[in-house]
Amino acid sequence: MVVQENRISTLLDPFQRFGVHLGLERIKKLLADLGNPHHQVPIIHVTGTNGKGSVCAYLSSILTEAGYRVGRYTSPHLVDWTERIQINEQDIANNALVEILQEIQSAIATNTPSPTQFEVITAAAWVYFARSQVDLAVIEVGLGGRLDATNVKDSSLVSVITSLSREHWQRLGPTLADIAQEKAGIIKANCPVIVGQLPASVKEVFKAKAEELNAPMTTVEPATEVKITGANQITWANYQDLQYPLPLLGQFQLSNSAIAIATIKALQQQGWLIPELAIQTGMNKTRWRGRLQWTTWNDHPLLVDGAHNPAAAIALRQYVDTLNQPVTWVMGMLSTKDHEDIFEALLKPHDELHLVPVPGHSSADPEELAALAIQVCPRLNNCQTHQDVAQALDVAIAQSNQDSDRLTILCGSLYLIGSISCLKQNV
Repeated sequence: MVVQENRISTLLDPFQRFGVHLGLERIKKLLADLGNPHHQVPIIHVTGTNGKGSVCAYLSSILTEAGYRVGRYTSPHLVDWTERIQINEQDIANNALVEILQEIQSAIATNTPSPTQFEVITAAAWVYFARSQVDLAVIEVGLGGRLDATNVKDSSLVSVITSLSREHWQRLGPTLADIAQEKAGIIKANCPVIVGQLPASVKEVFKAKAEELNAPMTTVEPATEVKITGANQITWANYQDLQYPLPLLGQFQLSNSAIAIATIKALQQQGWLIPELAIQTGMNKTRWRGRLQWTTWNDHPLLVDGAHNPAAAIALRQYVDTLNQPVTWVMGMLSTKDHEDIFEALLKPHDELHLVPVPGHSSADPEELAALAIQVCPRLNNCQTHQDVAQALDVAIAQSNQDSDRLTILCGSLYLIGSISCLKQNV
């Protein structure tokens, strides 16, 4: 297993130096040289600032429960590249991914611009889904939409825009309208569009694009929470008279789950057979690791969440506030993130903060983060830096043991959470 994982990294790492370069020429050329596998795969295409992953998880679980052969492509991964490519909730086998990556490597012409790492792994997903003859695939956009490597088809079963806020503006444009234009790029002619709750200032961007392409657009209101007696403390929700369990935590899942149900209804209107029981069972079985997930560290309760942008940080803080406990944060962030806005969303007086580097990635400097955090929230009880996340968790929990009611949270980067997954496999 470890040998195969190392082989995957050996095949993918050389493409990392080409960075992130939005555009479709390289991926289309690569897919053409591979026989255009994407033409064989009907898709649900999902973009948005937040909520993409959980919506994809809901859809994959429901459609699997309905008896279909369902591909799912998401990013980033927590621990292993194979997590990104799944069929019926099962990761691609290590040896299968190695073989496909070797084939892709051989197909890349030496006299053409090299594809990026994301383009290579995206091509691998298309090849795997086509050869596995999936009935459909749920495809998550990597960045933006219009020029993302996943946006290579002329049609989709449904296009989904979950949410929108100001993230990746350096690449997508400085304003919300610019970002909206990029995400609206996944809307296809005559194909239904499902959109979640969007800022009023950009709703017209999506409406205009949908009208231009004759793409019927549905705007989704959040589901409502339902009190079910004897439901083993699992939240239930109601959307358009359909009641279903909601195992993923956070108030925002009322919106994400409603988007998923609306997408399923759009498929039903196209003739896909998805019974109500499959929807309810699929929702109940949905898992999405590393997002508002409870685990343990040295037998101490630990809440983990990516919270890698301001909107996600706001959602995390909203959930934490419902628990009404003092908070100890263990955080690391990439250098490219909006550190100040994330701190403003998360930190409150009397919180404790432990800052760490994100291993293996372009990490923000913990000392610089500490100075910024104290500036944002001067009344922190404690603010420390550590060399690695394991040390920080040990110290944070040792200090929290003096206050049995204190909640320990690891957040700031999915890559950071993935790094402890290597040490603690139940994350």
